[in-house]
Amino acid sequence: MADAAKQLDVRTDKQPQLPLLSRLWRAASIYTIQYLGAPALWYKDYFDPGTPPNLVKTYPCRPSLPIRIFFPKSYDPKASQTLLPTLFSIHGGGFCLGRPNDDDDWNARFASMHNMLVVALNYRKAPAYPFPTATHDIEALTLAVFDDESLPIDKSRIAIGGFSAGGSLTLSVCQLPSIRQKVKPSAAVPIYSVVDKSIPTEVKISTRYYKPDLAPGIRGEPTDFLAKLGDIFLWSYINPGVDLQDALLSPYFASTDTLPPHIFFVATELDQLAHESWCMANKLAGRPEPPFTEKVGQEKRAAEKGQLILDDERYAFEHVDEGGKRSIRWLLVPDQIHGFDRLPPNWHGQESLEDAKLKEVAYQKAVGEWLQDFVWK
Repeated sequence: MADAAKQLDVRTDKQPQLPLLSRLWRAASIYTIQYLGAPALWYKDYFDPGTPPNLVKTYPCRPSLPIRIFFPKSYDPKASQTLLPTLFSIHGGGFCLGRPNDDDDWNARFASMHNMLVVALNYRKAPAYPFPTATHDIEALTLAVFDDESLPIDKSRIAIGGFSAGGSLTLSVCQLPSIRQKVKPSAAVPIYSVVDKSIPTEVKISTRYYKPDLAPGIRGEPTDFLAKLGDIFLWSYINPGVDLQDALLSPYFASTDTLPPHIFFVATELDQLAHESWCMANKLAGRPEPPFTEKVGQEKRAAEKGQLILDDERYAFEHVDEGGKRSIRWLLVPDQIHGFDRLPPNWHGQESLEDAKLKEVAYQKAVGEWLQDFVWK
């Protein structure tokens, strides 16, 4: 009880109203990032476009938000009538940045690796469109895709997953009655997600280890690169006075019966967001929640490069109940940082980049096999 009380003591109830100068500085920061990022996106699209989708579609419900659709390489949509298990994918970007295009390589690989249809969804960005706009954009597009008879969706095998902010939106949209009652996703896959926005940044940065011996590269830095950006993103996304413990905003507070029956949490060890996902995974699994004083992962670097750690419950566990009708999986990717499989290669040192590529494929394999061999078996 004392640990539970201590956990609650650090949390914030409402989004505060900042002083005027702080608001002006954060507004200038986020708009500068958004506008200066546009030329960089153009450059990337031109010189490094990634793996293109098989289809790009828009729907009348959100005509300004195109979605991207990936078939497995072995699947011919013109010749085959076979329905495919489907993953709805939601990109990250702090609710302020990002595009479905950012995940093209990941989505294309996952589709072919596991013979699935992958649909990359879209949403409008803060600060112009604050909470809960993104959740309802994802809801509208998910329903539109679900009703699209031109797509080979196996409606009995649907999962929703996302990265960072997209992982938060995954667990948010899954709670909505329209999604729970009509789409009925079997599983959710939040990947290095922000699931509890009531925890102050100064607490979050103390819940992870820092490993300077992993330098060169950003994962060896003595600070978390999200520490300052995260506050700007959340200020942009959440209006003053909003309840930070609203389950649609902070899915940590959602009740089990509003979430999909199966959830696979993927987190990264060197990430200020990892601990909150660890707490949520343990909470839903009926296990003791780690206190904020217990750091996620371990202080020393992993023994093997490019390998997941599956024999240590700090890094991996599975909880199954109700005869397999509900389950929780936890996977902590060792020695990697938030968004490690999305960062520009020059942010990594050579060793870090090689490690990241191996671990990206390893966790994709683990997630897909869990869906195919357990959730949908």
